[in-house]
Amino acid sequence: MPAFRVHPGRFRLPALALTLAAAGLASPASVLAQTATRTEAAPAASTVENSGLDAPLFYQLLIAEMQLRNGDPATGFQLLLDAARRSKDEAVFRRATEIALQARAGDQALSAVLAWREAVPGSVEALRYHVQMLVALNRVAEAEEPLGKLLRQAARPTLPAMLDAVPRFLGRSADRAATAALIERALQPYVEAPDTRTAALIAMGRGWFAVPDHAKALAYAQRAAAAGPTADGPALFALDMLPAVPDAEAIVKARLAAQPAAPAGLRLLYVRTLAGSQRLGEAVAEVTALTQKEPTLAPPWLTLGALELELKHAKEATVALQTYVRLVEGGASVSSAPAPSAPIATDDDGDDEVPATAGAALTQAWLLLAQAAEQQRDFAAAERWLAKIDNPQRALEVQSRRASLLAKQGKMTEARQLIRRVPEQTAADARAKYVAEAELLREAKQWAEADKVLAAANKAFPNDTDLLYEQAMVVEKLNHMDEMERLLRRVIELKPTHHHAYNALGYSLAERKVRLPEAKKLIQKALDLSPGEPFITDSLGWVEYRMGNRDEAIRILRTAYQARPDPEIAAHLGEVLWIAGQTEEARKVWREGRSRDAQNDVLRETLARLRVDL
Repeated sequence: MPAFRVHPGRFRLPALALTLAAAGLASPASVLAQTATRTEAAPAASTVENSGLDAPLFYQLLIAEMQLRNGDPATGFQLLLDAARRSKDEAVFRRATEIALQARAGDQALSAVLAWREAVPGSVEALRYHVQMLVALNRVAEAEEPLGKLLRQAARPTLPAMLDAVPRFLGRSADRAATAALIERALQPYVEAPDTRTAALIAMGRGWFAVPDHAKALAYAQRAAAAGPTADGPALFALDMLPAVPDAEAIVKARLAAQPAAPAGLRLLYVRTLAGSQRLGEAVAEVTALTQKEPTLAPPWLTLGALELELKHAKEATVALQTYVRLVEGGASVSSAPAPSAPIATDDDGDDEVPATAGAALTQAWLLLAQAAEQQRDFAAAERWLAKIDNPQRALEVQSRRASLLAKQGKMTEARQLIRRVPEQTAADARAKYVAEAELLREAKQWAEADKVLAAANKAFPNDTDLLYEQAMVVEKLNHMDEMERLLRRVIELKPTHHHAYNALGYSLAERKVRLPEAKKLIQKALDLSPGEPFITDSLGWVEYRMGNRDEAIRILRTAYQARPDPEIAAHLGEVLWIAGQTEEARKVWREGRSRDAQNDVLRETLARLRVDL
């Protein structure tokens, strides 16, 4: 970090009282008041302690804050640091440190923290600042001493939670390998003690997972699971590693099978992971088992309804969602997630999900119920569910569902106008409207109009990888293959981890029977980025078939279909089985696919091309 640079106006604040409040001192007089309160509460026989805020110190603080207001942080910092050394007041040390940090003067901030530690040797806050400053300055190895002391000063009952939070505490380090090594060294003393072993091993694993060194991360997770087979921490860490580290799933399954039983929140997190990997059949099985075991627990019913809806099981989804609504309206909790660990105090807010309120949860259920009714073409019922929603923040979703109802009744012009009339307060609102209108047109197979909408969206929001990808999928339907490839390669250029782009491009080549080695390479790259994803696995099976590797294609396609029995995967598996002479199994797979979605384009085209009558 550079030394102090003056930024005129950067530190201008509305009043001196506010600057002092930022330092933990509402005004110089407040220090006197706090001291007076402490002395009044002391026993009468004790010696009255004078305030440390004498007249010179008072004016030194006053002048320091005036210098800051006048755009001279360097002088203000020096005055505050001198005042902090004289008074040994942690609030003043904190203020001096933060002034240096705001001015991006890392060395000065570190000198303030070192002075703070020297003046107040037992300060936990000074240790925390010291660790964070060293990490920010990329001097990670030097953080071992203050981090070790910080942990040693913790009360023993709080230590596991603090160990668990260490990787996040150090998460801003640019040198992740050095940080992982630091965590290993600092936490090694806690690996031997039974009460801290599991948390220490998980923290070490998380450090290496961030590098990323998946082999070391998995090894630590496995050691943690062996040390605490009924602990939830190793399974939660394993879930975080999925799908990048497929072998971590065994840790999750072992915890779910162990006694005492894992909490419902952990199982729901596993369900969410399965769903994110498009393993919807397994996700449904897991959450169904949970609803049977704990039928009065509300959240699993909402999850089950959403999954059934994704699988186009509208009747089953309706039953699950109505059960959820009854439970919530009866007072059931809408959250069952595991409580987050208590972290070492940090300056960031974190990204933990906030439990939904009952009203927000019911809104989500009503939207899904409307979608289920729409799938069954019961438009009146869908509108009744939508009419229950009175939430301005969900206005676009509600109007999008209403627009979909209109479109399905042949009123596309009215449907599009309905979306366009939704008010916009932010750029994100405008983007969401483009997406909603394009989705409406895609559902109606109006590809040319959808392309126009997405082209306008990409002009308004250039280099948005999701919008580029969506337009690529639309122009493919228009048979503009060169444009599709251009868009997908632009997505990959902007976001090299966009596995859907690799998969779409590879599948497109395989489908056209061109550049098959390149197609396979692209699909394998997608699978590296998202291991086990059924649609990508399906693409790999399809390219193997196109390359003449029939047996390998069947093996891979069966794996994909088992993970997600989607009609499109059924079409591919059925075709390869049919060509291989396994006609009865092919018919069985095709019938299953048709029972899930008789209108699926890929399945219908396959049956027509092969002249198969089921």
